[in-house]
Amino acid sequence: MKVIIAGGGTGGHLFPGIAVAEEFLRRDRTSSILFVGTKKGLEATVLGESGFHLQTLDVEGIKGKGFAKAISALLKIPRSLIESYGLIHTFAPDIVVGIGGYASGPAVLTAHLMGIRTVITEQNALPGITNRILGRFVDRIFLTFPETGRSFPKKKIIISGNPVRAAFFTETRKAENKRDTFTLLIFGGSQGARSINAAVIDALPYLKKIKDGLKIMHQTGSADLDPISLSYRSHGMDAEVLPFIMDMAAAFRSADLVVCRAGATSIAEITASGKASILIPFPHAADDHQTKNAEALVKAAAAVMVREKDLSGKMLAETIERFYQHPEMIKEMEARSASLGNVRAAADIVDACLDLLT
Repeated sequence: MKVIIAGGGTGGHLFPGIAVAEEFLRRDRTSSILFVGTKKGLEATVLGESGFHLQTLDVEGIKGKGFAKAISALLKIPRSLIESYGLIHTFAPDIVVGIGGYASGPAVLTAHLMGIRTVITEQNALPGITNRILGRFVDRIFLTFPETGRSFPKKKIIISGNPVRAAFFTETRKAENKRDTFTLLIFGGSQGARSINAAVIDALPYLKKIKDGLKIMHQTGSADLDPISLSYRSHGMDAEVLPFIMDMAAAFRSADLVVCRAGATSIAEITASGKASILIPFPHAADDHQTKNAEALVKAAAAVMVREKDLSGKMLAETIERFYQHPEMIKEMEARSASLGNVRAAADIVDACLDLLT
């Protein structure tokens, strides 16, 4: 089996693609997997560490660009189609899987025109423009949310859920002895989130009374790394501050509580890991889908949500301290979170891909 997985850019697109690649390899270790992305996307730094090969296209997004940059991006499309034809012709895949992000467009469309089976995954409630276009051409469309089906032809849709890398699942977590420290994992996505970073720093003076029992792992993004590292040091906090956490599954395993955005992939990883969380939805997400994601966990008593407009250092510190002082809350929330984890998503996607090839 030879598979191209095209797209990426952010962790929300890339990591589900890695989960699908892992499942193809679990079925047949002789399978060949090629990722197609861009030099600027997260895939350029992550895939080598994950053991996957990447080839890149010279392609850019158009949405949200000024006129001159949009024209420049449009002019790159013909070249990216030619590049796609060359690498697809050379690799000769049995199927091409688009995982979202603008790099998936030329690869998936070219594969379709070459008569190769194509599928796409859509993680969000409101699909991006690339997937909305590709949905007209591909053979199958895998969705996380049923309501997303309004944007695609019904006969192509499979509600699979959002695939998660195997290392995150509850049953694969290593048993750990009870520790004396309370570990807090904070991240705002692969690029960080400035508002979350600022709130955490504002919370540090209010966390001083529990700091001796608190350990923090914080993914800041590159822009905020130095000032946040300095703030932790000045408050005498035990903190590991990183621009990007390569082994996020290991970070989840060590965490007692997660503070993060509520993107579809983060939600899937939280529930697969069975973690308690404080969710701070990105307020400008399309159709406010991150708030909807968070509300689903809150309704199941699997998380608490803080809206960004209500976010302050004092409130965040009080919420963290409440969990710190009441470990029974963590235990109850972990059980509810784990009950929402979707262990079948990657397997269902691969099953459907294999069905297309028979």
